[in-house]
Amino acid sequence: MGTPKSFVIRTFGCQMNEHDSERLAGLLVADGLVPATNDADADVIVLNTCTIRENADLKLYSALGQLKALKEERPDLQIAVGGCMAQKDRGAVLERANWVDVVFGTHNLASAPSLLRRSRTEGPLVEILDAPDPVTSRDMAPALYAVRELPFAAWMTIQTGCDNTCAYCIVPSVRGGEISRPLVDLINEATMLAQSGVTEITVLGQNVNSYGRDITRRRPLFAELLRALGEVPGIERIRFTSPHPKDLRPETIAAMAETKSVCNQLHLPLQSGSNRVLTAMRRGYSVERYVEKLAAARAAIPELAVTTDLIVGFPGESDREFDETLEVVAACEFDLAYTFIFSPREGTRAADMGEAFVASDVIKARFERLKDVTDRSALRHHQARVGKREEVLVEGPSRRNDQMLSGRTRQGKLIHFPVTENAARSGSLVSVDVTYGAPYYLMGEMNEVLRAPRHKIRVPLLST
Repeated sequence: MGTPKSFVIRTFGCQMNEHDSERLAGLLVADGLVPATNDADADVIVLNTCTIRENADLKLYSALGQLKALKEERPDLQIAVGGCMAQKDRGAVLERANWVDVVFGTHNLASAPSLLRRSRTEGPLVEILDAPDPVTSRDMAPALYAVRELPFAAWMTIQTGCDNTCAYCIVPSVRGGEISRPLVDLINEATMLAQSGVTEITVLGQNVNSYGRDITRRRPLFAELLRALGEVPGIERIRFTSPHPKDLRPETIAAMAETKSVCNQLHLPLQSGSNRVLTAMRRGYSVERYVEKLAAARAAIPELAVTTDLIVGFPGESDREFDETLEVVAACEFDLAYTFIFSPREGTRAADMGEAFVASDVIKARFERLKDVTDRSALRHHQARVGKREEVLVEGPSRRNDQMLSGRTRQGKLIHFPVTENAARSGSLVSVDVTYGAPYYLMGEMNEVLRAPRHKIRVPLLST
């Protein structure tokens, strides 16, 4: 028997893409391939793409351009492109990069291994489905065999697609409408993940708050899901992303507050602090309604850390409307904000608002002003943690300093602390005394190991 073929997966985009890459890695391993450490050692290179922002196109085709020389040196090398950009561009990927062997979309991830096998004899293949199969899209069994970057932490997809119509978002076009997985399947998956040593689950969906509405035909089941996951033995931490503010219901807030394993962390995308802009974005809530729901969550959940998303320069955004955003963001005091410059995506309503596009120099100036406000809030929150003792799940050595360990608090904050003689291993639960707070991270000193790792093995997955 010859040496098995090896693979590398490069991931662009959101957590959904990261989880798709983990699932794809599991499928490739099941098909007899082994992970490689870099492109030069790989027999198969898969680019799992994103299409949320305009520079996603540039990233993909720049990466493919760099791989062209490698393909010329090694004709047997297989290059595959999957994910949202592949779903959008379809056969155009091969037209722009004819050295690609396989193109597959968001609805047929499980077909990738067979497409790669077929392309060795049939030549370049493109397979894009226009919609997910309602049965197979609910079957996420490959997730159980995913090759995870952190063996003790797992993504868990509870729904695919999105039924919202946000003017700037292309996700419904490339991911389809909402399809929820049965609750019993999710509990079974969480149980099996726990038995394999996973202690932290991050629940994924385009709008997790609406989970189950397509099943019940009346109301979502997200609160019930959180409570049920909280009963799974071995699962110590539960996080979720992304919720939609219009669908954050009182029962979900109550489930977060009353379920011990649900972390005191909430990502609640605001996008704009102007009611007119929110209406133009088709977000479905007002600033006042958003602030009301945020206040309810903070009142119910002690020490809740709140993060958000913000878009700068949506078409038609005036100076006054941007100032309104600054005022709302300052008042909300977010722990962290992911701030994006508006990027028109072909196929969205906002892309047709060209006459109202904001000048790039104006957007850049606004972006810096907004970043100053969000950084100040983040710094205040982190400085307020100094002197506190945090429960930290250790991820491993710091990427920038191997004399430091890194981990996450229950609030989801990144914290670094020195390696000691009794250094905790990846997957350990430790207590850390916070000594310093910066806008994007904390520093501290380890106090004690609370629990040793529970996972058994770690298989590397290259993700960039």
